[in-house]
Amino acid sequence: MRLTTRTNLATRVLMFCAVNDGETVRTSEIAARCNASLNHLLQVVNLLQTHGFVETIRGRSGGLRLARPMERISIGEVFRIFEAGVPFAECFDADRNSCPLSEACRLKTFIARAVEAFYQVLDTVTLADLVRGNCGLEYLLDLARAFEPGCGRRLSA
Repeated sequence: MRLTTRTNLATRVLMFCAVNDGETVRTSEIAARCNASLNHLLQVVNLLQTHGFVETIRGRSGGLRLARPMERISIGEVFRIFEAGVPFAECFDADRNSCPLSEACRLKTFIARAVEAFYQVLDTVTLADLVRGNCGLEYLLDLARAFEPGCGRRLSA
C-alpha cells in the first residue's frame, strides 16, 4: 500500500498547524519547511478547508490554522478523504477493471478487509497523538524555533 502525495501533504500541513497551534501560518512557510510544492499544497489546503480541518484567513496577514482542536482530528478521517478516489487495486475500480479473474477471485474480499483494518487503526490516532511530546517535530516545524534540537526544552531568551 502506498499513500498518495496529497495525503502525505495533508498530514504535513496539519502537523505544521498543530505545532504552531494558535498561530496563523502561511502556506509558503509550510512549503519551505515541509519540502513541498506550493501549488500542490494550495490544492491540499483547499480540500482540508472544505472538510473543516483548517480555516483560512485572507489578506495581508492571512494564512491558515486548525479549525478544530487537534484532539478532534482523526488521522483515519483525513486519510479516507484524501484516499477515497484512489482504488487500492484495479479490481476495485469498476470503470477501469480489466482483470479477467474478477468474477471468481477471492483476493479482493481479503484486500478490502485489510484496507478497512488499516483505516480502523488510523481512526484511533489523532493529530495530537502525532504532535504532542514530539520534540523532533517541534524543532523542525516550530516557527519560533525556540526549541533545542531533539529535546523540546525552550532556549533562553
